Amino acid sequence: MSDTIRAAFWMIGAIVAFTSMAIAGRAVSFELDTFEIMLFRSLTGIVVVLIVGAAAGTLRQVRRTNMGVHFVRNVFHFTGQNLWFYAITVIPLAQVFALEFTTPIWAILLAPLILGERLTKFGLFCAALGFTGILIVARPDPAALSNGVIAAAASAVCFALTAIFTRRLTRTETITSIMLYLTVLQAIFGLIFAGYDGDIALPTADTMPWVILIGFAGLLAHFCLTTALGLAPAAVVMPIDFVRLPVIAIVGMILYAEPIDRWVFVGAAIIFAANYLNVTRGRRVG
Repeated sequence: MSDTIRAAFWMIGAIVAFTSMAIAGRAVSFELDTFEIMLFRSLTGIVVVLIVGAAAGTLRQVRRTNMGVHFVRNVFHFTGQNLWFYAITVIPLAQVFALEFTTPIWAILLAPLILGERLTKFGLFCAALGFTGILIVARPDPAALSNGVIAAAASAVCFALTAIFTRRLTRTETITSIMLYLTVLQAIFGLIFAGYDGDIALPTADTMPWVILIGFAGLLAHFCLTTALGLAPAAVVMPIDFVRLPVIAIVGMILYAEPIDRWVFVGAAIIFAANYLNVTRGRRVG
């Protein structure tokens, strides 16, 4: 099995985890703001990373090198994740994910500048093909531009930069090191921003299971994503995430009665085609 195919399987795990996190995030949004969600999610993540790292004997792999890269990566991630949590509460989930899926476009364009990865014509073609599918699904209307749409679009840029700096860290850092700094720095950021007004709401008995799910799902998603990025370039890994679009469209329809029509599946078919081409031929065609 090639590294590209292995990366694709890890991204399937990330898709399941990110979808679960969207459902849980919407469930707790009525009691907690985005900063509080990020705080409690990260605290849950710290516990999980420490337990798993201790059991696996990998905590000794955590080093204090590349702290600047860790910090920059987590600033982008914290910003993007807060924008994402806000967007899922104010616009349909399918629309959030469709706008978020401009992330691969930014990853393909920015990775050569930051990582020195080769920008191929075929990679650009696959990105353009996938983006065409997104436009068919989202059919954005400039006249109806809302704060939720802007937040979802801005989160995509932040997520692309997060992925690029993750790829850079995987050259020298272990997954345990990356994940521990992710949870610790995100908890610090969350505590600062959630507590700046002196009032941090605590999860209730009803929301606590959802908060824990967010923590586990977020950690699993990043573990899968980090592993995938360690196996293949960002320009190959990120477009696989397009698969979340039809999944979340169906979830939104079933759980929240959000409208869905044939264009979602037409766009999804084009997106699947772009994914298939990029995964199977992306490394061989320039």
